[in-house]
Amino acid sequence: MKNSKNNLPAVNLNLNVRGLPVSATLAINEKCASIKKSGRRVFRLGLGQSPFPVPAPVVNTLKENAHQKDYLPVKGLLQLREAVADYHCRTHGICRDPNDVLIGPGSKELMFLLQLVYYGDLLIPTPSWVSYAPQAHIIGRHVRWIPTTEENRWHITAEDLDEFCRDDPDKPRIVILNYPSNPSGATYSLDELRKVAAIAKKYKLILLSDEIYGELHHKGKHISISRFYPDGTIISSGLSKWCGAGGWRLGTFTFPSSLRWLMDAMAVVASETFTATCAPIQYAAVRAFKGGKQIEDYLWNCRRILKALGNSFHEKLISASISVIIPDGAFYLFPNFTPISRKLKDRGITNSFQLADKLLEDTGVAILPGSVFGRPKEELTARLAYVDFDGARALSAAEHLNSGSQINADFLETYCNNILTAADLIVDWVQ
Repeated sequence: MKNSKNNLPAVNLNLNVRGLPVSATLAINEKCASIKKSGRRVFRLGLGQSPFPVPAPVVNTLKENAHQKDYLPVKGLLQLREAVADYHCRTHGICRDPNDVLIGPGSKELMFLLQLVYYGDLLIPTPSWVSYAPQAHIIGRHVRWIPTTEENRWHITAEDLDEFCRDDPDKPRIVILNYPSNPSGATYSLDELRKVAAIAKKYKLILLSDEIYGELHHKGKHISISRFYPDGTIISSGLSKWCGAGGWRLGTFTFPSSLRWLMDAMAVVASETFTATCAPIQYAAVRAFKGGKQIEDYLWNCRRILKALGNSFHEKLISASISVIIPDGAFYLFPNFTPISRKLKDRGITNSFQLADKLLEDTGVAILPGSVFGRPKEELTARLAYVDFDGARALSAAEHLNSGSQINADFLETYCNNILTAADLIVDWVQ
């Protein structure tokens, strides 16, 4: 059999890749762009991209280092690794050696390399971010979904994790804990983290703590689980969410010294794949992780805008009998439309894909079905990202408010109107 375009022999796709769709978050973004080109108004609540600009000091540092053209060390620029280690020590009280920090072109790539070099099952809660499971499938690892409930705020419980590991206690496993959560915006309490860490330690699990949204905890009180399981926890972070630099593609993994062998193995693969992360971006990231007053002011204003917006959207959905937990951080909600399932069934909607498709068709509001986050297809859940507003304009306005002033309804109406309109469209649609 020949490929008609180039007369080369056709080959079968790797069975681990065949049938996998493009990442749902990227697919919805492209679909929205296509609809917008046709002249229709679209509300982009699908892709979770920070609406805020990159902080000015970080942008300026990037400009100053645009001339940096040399390949940097595979594990990352030493100055950056020192800045990341210092950041975790300064903000979380977790003091690691800079030699235990690995820099990559996005935390997504580092997660892939981790699963590639460490042979073990992947344990993730349902719902979870859309790329965890597909990465495991591509590599050929087993994915074990740990069920959660809305009553438990979609969290893994220590009891459920213990039950999963009990029958084969010595089996190698990676557990991914992402909080504040994509897709729910929920975070874990101190007690929950302590209990989950105890189970992870009991079974010697590799715990990947995906804290990419940590700095977007709405009260600025993020706690890393590595405090309770320091020897087995890898902290994942980066610039994409809290620094508004998704397109810059820079991620960080911070390891305990006991897992340096694992980091070294990942670096070997990195040397044969991406070689090194973009040099100018790494120099700019040094400035980001060093923090300071300008960065703290930026984060404080981002947090209070997102908190007010998340609370407002939550109230609107609740008013329409849609069940949804109030977010603790990030910029996501994970509404459950089951309470109005009879209304939806009368309109031919019986699963989350139909829900998302029909909502987009009828209103122009783009959300993602809960099934792409690991929930049952017939469950009427969905994820929405309240990010479709001019973040630079909103941030500038927040900076000019008095320090004691709250982000109120008038502010949201003026600077985040797209999001409020989308919420109203959803409410009108279901009613």
